Parts: sequence; structure tokens; C-alpha cells
Amino acid sequence: MSDKLLVIGEARDGVLRNVTFEAIAAAKKINSDGDIVGVLCGNDDLNAQAQEMIYYGADRVVTVQHDELKTYTSEGYGQAILPVIDDESPDGIIMGHTAIGKDLTPKLASKLESGLISDATEIEVEGDKAVFIRPIYSGKAFEKKTISSGLTFATIRPNNIPALERDESRSGDVSSKEVDIANIRTVIKEVIRKASEGVDLSEANVIIAGGRGVKSEEGFKPLYELADVLGGAVGASRGACDAEYCDYALQIGQTGKVVTPDLYIAVGISGAIQHLAGMSNSKVIVAINKDPEANIFNVADYGIVGDLFDVVPTLIEEVKKLK
Repeated sequence: MSDKLLVIGEARDGVLRNVTFEAIAAAKKINSDGDIVGVLCGNDDLNAQAQEMIYYGADRVVTVQHDELKTYTSEGYGQAILPVIDDESPDGIIMGHTAIGKDLTPKLASKLESGLISDATEIEVEGDKAVFIRPIYSGKAFEKKTISSGLTFATIRPNNIPALERDESRSGDVSSKEVDIANIRTVIKEVIRKASEGVDLSEANVIIAGGRGVKSEEGFKPLYELADVLGGAVGASRGACDAEYCDYALQIGQTGKVVTPDLYIAVGISGAIQHLAGMSNSKVIVAINKDPEANIFNVADYGIVGDLFDVVPTLIEEVKKLK
């Protein structure tokens, strides 16, 4: 069993992403009695974020503050985190399976010649070993992986391992690490976030996804309204993105985002295998399609056969009545 685990936190606009708290919960699941050490990088004061990590289960937090860490680059974060790893000598390192996590952890693992288990959706403990369960073959099967020896990185899929309850009575040490960051070859000129207003798609508990059946960019407007009343986010199939009904930032599927919300409403989506690979592990799936033979109904928990332009407005009105 791992005695010390590092959890690399991730923030957006100064606010920790929920997957950071889920990663702490994953570390606690691996060893509830172990030393859980959070790591935070940034260019501003990180004490408030560090305290949040402690409230959610971290025992202590190491912060690394530097002007080069204002915007994420694998070079900058790598130079910031490697000295912390060297100081702490952890048994394992956990991070969210996000765009940053998928970019950073392989590079750190390669640098340290360590192992990497990516996209774990569940963790079990068998004896003194942690077992990581991850989907393979586009979600058609699952494999189990264990850590035999040596340092191993692991990334966890957002929305799969519940975060612990926030406990403001918890306390822990917050320390800062001075590092030298130089020779950054990557220069971030501008960050443009598309289709990211409101709830983050990868961490949304409710997703309304549209396909080619929505027919146009205008047709997506009711989906945004439904997402708004449900407190969710809007996604799309590749077909809808290819047809330019919406931005590719919304794409869900094998070549897009993989999501696991509590509720996934598929609107005008036929159910191609590539799309199912990105959403089939959602807890509850509702399909709306006028074709009763659409493949999406084979994975749906609930199905509505009808014209989406009639069904979606009705759903919006009914949800509003319940508020």
C-alpha cells in the first residue's frame, strides 16, 4: 500500500476544478491512512486553493509560484513539479484525466522512467494493492491494472470517483517551494476558450448533446435553454460539428471528449459507435429521436420517440414548472 501520494491540483481562472477533489478522494481510497500531499502551481497567491485541497482531504499542500506558471505549459509545470517529487519521494502521483493531465503525466513519467495508468474510472483495494479499473476498446471492456513496484502516475476520469465531503475543520501545513524555471520554448500568446461558458463539459453532471438531427446552428438554441434550466452543459456528436452546427470544442466521442455525467440527454443523435465511446458510461441516458430504430436507443435507459423540436420545448416547460 502506498504510504505517500501526491495529488497534482488543477485550477481554471483561480478556481480549483472538481476533478482535483476527486483525485484526493482517489488517493484516500488507495490508502486512507497515508500521507496525501497536494501540489499546486501558479503565478498568484495559492494559499486559498491549498486550503480547499486540505478541506477536501489533503493532509498538506506544497505550492509553487512563478511568473512562468501563469498559463500551463508542460515545460513550466514539469520544471515546477519535478523538484517537489524529488523532495517528497512519493509512492504514487494522481491527477485528473483532463487535457492538462493527459499532456503532463506522460512527460513526467517518461522523465522519471516510471509507470503510468491513465483514465481510471474506479479504484479497488485488494489486500495491500490498489487496483485501477479503466475502459478499453472504446468502452466495450474494462481492464484492471495494479502497481507492482516503483513510482507510478495515475489519472482519473472526471465524474467517476466522488469527492469527499468538504470539511472546514480539517487543517494542514501549506508550504512553498522555490524553483528555477528557465528555457521555456513554448510561448503562450493568447488563450481563446470556445464553447466553454457555463458548466465545464468534462465535469458536467448533466449534458444535453445534439446530433445531425438538430439540423442547424439555430436548432441548438433549445438545447442550450434546456441545459440552462437543468444546470448542465451542451455537447454534440461529430456529425453535428462536421456540419458546423456548433464548435468542435463540444464534440463528444472517440475523437472528442469522454464524459460520464449523471444525466446524458441525446437529442437527434443516431448512436454511431464512435459517439457511444464517449458517453456510454453515463449514469442515466435519455434518447430523443424520431427514428424508433436509431442505435442510440440500445444504450438508453429512457427513450422518447418524437420530433425533438416538439419534445425539447415541452421538457423545458415541464422542468420550469418544477422549479
